[in-house]
Amino acid sequence: MMRVMESSRLRRLAAVLALGLAATAPASAQLPLPQPQLPTLPDVVGQARDTLPEVTRAAPLNDLRKLRLRDLVRANPRTLEIERGQAIVRHEVVAVAPTEEALAAARRAGYTLSARERLNGLDTSIVTLSAPQGVSTRRALARLRELDPAGIYDFNHLYSESGPISGSGPFAPKESAGGGSNGARIGLIDSGVDARALPGVRVEQRAFAGADATPALHGTAVASLMDGIAHIYAADVYGGATTGGSATAIARAFAWMAQERVGVVNVSLVGPPNQALQAIVAGMIARGILIVAAVGNDGPAAPPLYPASYPGVVGVTGVNARERVLVEAARG
Repeated sequence: MMRVMESSRLRRLAAVLALGLAATAPASAQLPLPQPQLPTLPDVVGQARDTLPEVTRAAPLNDLRKLRLRDLVRANPRTLEIERGQAIVRHEVVAVAPTEEALAAARRAGYTLSARERLNGLDTSIVTLSAPQGVSTRRALARLRELDPAGIYDFNHLYSESGPISGSGPFAPKESAGGGSNGARIGLIDSGVDARALPGVRVEQRAFAGADATPALHGTAVASLMDGIAHIYAADVYGGATTGGSATAIARAFAWMAQERVGVVNVSLVGPPNQALQAIVAGMIARGILIVAAVGNDGPAAPPLYPASYPGVVGVTGVNARERVLVEAARG
């Protein structure tokens, strides 16, 4: 009975954390509509009044994430490129637990093993292979899949923060009333966290891109929503690095969470489907770890974003002050 209650409590907590990422200020525009005498109807006008300002800002919000990634790629053409509308690390292919035979075949085909790391928390490994000279990243991935049809290979995609958070929002440092009282271990995969904004909370932080964790607004804002939590594990997958937010950085962050026996992991990132990352997420879920992820702000007609859309992940969207789903929020 206690285990059921604990699981239910963690799920409620995780949902609240993710919801906080996408919540926005209440709409304030007014529509000058006539007031004819009509039978009582649902508050359609009120819904339209609340929705109109969201519609006017939905288009730029939908494009903001993609524009930022494109700007990043343009500024780093030797390291990054665009593949089918998504930012990837140029000339890199990621593999999860490839066999020695598969790696030997890749070497014979001209691939270079750039990195290999054992993910102890998940009892697996992740390998980064560099494409042969003169071979495009797309062709390099296709060739590896031909050489090892049973293997797990994909691009090293970049994932972006789920949405902008205003610096004037409710995320300023707050006074502590004795610190967190909840003993649950909560994980956060995002940017770095400024622990000074979380008095009384134990923050264990590790960098997975760049040499050191770099505190930033987004990660700190999300961490500040974890009111009452005494212990937060913060994984900085950006760190100011050009390849920050990569699939490999996120995979390593997940493995750290598993190794530390974190019960709930809040992922504030969105991006495309990725076979390697999906395998890592499946490994987390198989170990009973609850993953909560924001579904993003690309709009209801946009393709699903990940990792929120993977099976077993709790995807959370945003609502406005009247608890109506935001126009720019994804659905699923």
